[in-house]
Amino acid sequence: MAELNRNADANASNQNRREVREPLHLNQNRALDDAQPPAGIAFAIVGGNNGNAPDNPGDEVAAGINQPAVRAPVVGAVAGVVNRVAGNPLHLVPRAQVAGERAGRNVAALDRIQGLGVGVIGVRPVVEGQPLYNWQATKVTLKERFQFLFNNELQADVYFLVGRGVTSQRIPAHRFVLSVGSAVFDAMFNSILATQSNEVEVPDVEPAAFLSLLRFLYTDEVLIGPETVMTTLYTAKKYAVPALESHCVDFLKKHLSSDNAFMLLTQARLFDEPQLATLCLECIDKHTREALSADGFTDIDYNTLVNVLERDTLGLREKDIFSAMERWAEAECNRQELPMSKENKRKALGDSISLVRFPLMNVEEFAQGPAQSGILTDREVVELFLYFTLNPKPRVRFSDRARCSITGKEYSVCRFLDVAERWGYSGTSDRIRFSVNRKIYLVGLGLYGAILSPSDYQVNIQVVSADSGTVLGQNDTGFSCDGSDKTFRVMFKRPIEIKPNQVYIACATLNGQDSYYGTQGQRRVTKDTPNDGQIVFTFTFAPGNNNGTSVEDGQIPELIYYT
Repeated sequence: MAELNRNADANASNQNRREVREPLHLNQNRALDDAQPPAGIAFAIVGGNNGNAPDNPGDEVAAGINQPAVRAPVVGAVAGVVNRVAGNPLHLVPRAQVAGERAGRNVAALDRIQGLGVGVIGVRPVVEGQPLYNWQATKVTLKERFQFLFNNELQADVYFLVGRGVTSQRIPAHRFVLSVGSAVFDAMFNSILATQSNEVEVPDVEPAAFLSLLRFLYTDEVLIGPETVMTTLYTAKKYAVPALESHCVDFLKKHLSSDNAFMLLTQARLFDEPQLATLCLECIDKHTREALSADGFTDIDYNTLVNVLERDTLGLREKDIFSAMERWAEAECNRQELPMSKENKRKALGDSISLVRFPLMNVEEFAQGPAQSGILTDREVVELFLYFTLNPKPRVRFSDRARCSITGKEYSVCRFLDVAERWGYSGTSDRIRFSVNRKIYLVGLGLYGAILSPSDYQVNIQVVSADSGTVLGQNDTGFSCDGSDKTFRVMFKRPIEIKPNQVYIACATLNGQDSYYGTQGQRRVTKDTPNDGQIVFTFTFAPGNNNGTSVEDGQIPELIYYT
């Protein structure tokens, strides 16, 4: 009998021990039958009191927990991974048994538990309306998985405080994703001087632009618009993501117009985007009047203004360019909070006033506009009036080089094979007839200079229609030579259209020292151009008084043109 009692006591003790262990193992399967929690997080589930002690002690058994409460968040709550209670790394929680048919039951059970207000400790059970558990299984591609993590606190290990003031945002991210997409982020997180903080302040970037950058790094998606493209371009450059830079530049190219050309030109210069800057300048060349009339013109900085005024290809008369500069000077006075006076407008323009080509105006245009503006000094006004009325033309500080509104590559054709010395001038024009088989735009002539030493010439150049005698273009100007036998450019004020197979006369009346001249002249000269094929020039003798110039020798060796 004593032996039986001892066995009974032992059995009772063993049964008690099994009952203590049962919630950790056997009772788990019973809980699964009623409300099966997903494998791996079965023991991280408590009542809807966020991990505090259950209101009903019996809830401990239903939850599969043999301790009064689990207050710390759970680490590693993933199917098939042994869970550890945070703050107690030695307290192991057994992994749940996962088999084929039970996996589906686990997911369904989690849905039921969540419907009862039960939560997973330490993480959000639902992210963007999707269950947190096993979310990977619903993402077929790598892109979908990383898209799910974009701007998501799930597994985030760094936060960016982006922007300033009330518009700032706290944006979650993942160091690994950022590091593999940007050398700047890689250095920020992985270099010797890597930041140890989990929060990074980015006050100089707009939140929308920073999110566009992160979206691209996580998903390769480009989400930009007219309002965000410039800030996104800045952000892409700041964090060295050239692929996103290219997308921004392509967007700007696609939306480039005369209305925004000056604004984009300023930004292209600021962000060192030479290709975009070139496209902006070409747009301004083609639509100069519209671009200068746009509001963005008066907002450009001084260096951009100079950059534009230096161009030879603006398609607008000089009087209109001067009027646009007056508007810019007024806007600059407002920006600098200067009184609106003539002196201050001149001060705002500075040396850029010298880039206006007043000699390309006629005397009426100059008298009605710049002469009365008060921007020019009295001495400058007098010098320019003398330039318009006297021959030979006195020197002035303003360029008389014509602006050619034709874009593309400039070409020249020379009709002589050799050069000789001395060609004199007595007031008679040198003249040569020519024709061409394709339409071109003549923008100037190449002339020979003095043979002895550097010298200055006064010259009048013209192009005349041989059929009607009409002067199609002319310019009274001058040029300086250095004593060499090369040719010197003398340009017309505007391009002259030369129609195919019609005869024209090129004329040059020089006043100066004896010069070089060309010999071994060619009657036909063929020029090859990459995009326009062959252009054939034909030169013939111009009857009448032509100062001795002929097909064989004389002056006017070159025609300068665009196709």
